[in-house]
Amino acid sequence: MLRASGNASRVNKLVNSPDAAVADLRDGMTVMLGGFGLCGIPENLIAALIRKGLRGLHTISNNMGVDGFGMGQMLEAGMIASHTGSYVGENRLLAKLVIAGKLDLKLIPQGTLAERIRAGGAGIPAFYVPAGVGTVVAEGKETREFHGKTYLMEYGLRAEVSLIKAWKADRHGNLVFRKTARNFNPAMATAAELTIVEVEQFVELGQLNPDEIVTPGIYVDRVIVGAKFEKPVERRFIKEHAQP
Repeated sequence: MLRASGNASRVNKLVNSPDAAVADLRDGMTVMLGGFGLCGIPENLIAALIRKGLRGLHTISNNMGVDGFGMGQMLEAGMIASHTGSYVGENRLLAKLVIAGKLDLKLIPQGTLAERIRAGGAGIPAFYVPAGVGTVVAEGKETREFHGKTYLMEYGLRAEVSLIKAWKADRHGNLVFRKTARNFNPAMATAAELTIVEVEQFVELGQLNPDEIVTPGIYVDRVIVGAKFEKPVERRFIKEHAQP
């Protein structure tokens, strides 16, 4: 499923359904999933993965969603063998599986995770960061000193497949993101052999403002239009105003 051999000459990247878009994905694949919390997650593509019933997936995402929604549903379906991410505090099932030794979890400082994905997409094999020096994050990693300060060497991160969410796309796969849903999605689009995108709006060629295009279509292989978007709020706090 290499991009160069599959879709380099494909003009129309629109696929008629999420199920068709993920039809050739296999058990055991490494899959990046965009989003931050529940913002900008590819919820329709996640639902298609669950219907397909894949197993043994190695997922890469900032977090694992919440119980009962997003990647939390994949976890409940027994689809995930290992997860690489930054924050997992909202998912009780994940904590239980990790403590029981039933799921391999690798936590990475959030900025380092973002840069590892960006580096993977840019063809940068490794780089140095200060985050994690002197902690368990540094265990087994090469260190180097620059200007009197110690840094850890981290590797660029890539996947076989990226599933991401954008706001708009055209037939060539050019993407526009809306507000904070931009988060990890653009970087993940560049860091996989196959990039599948779900969007809220599909437009014809020439209807996107070139200045608003964040991800050019060269990085995109398939586009689907989501049937519905629940967009739940991960947490809602209501603070009572102090009485005068």
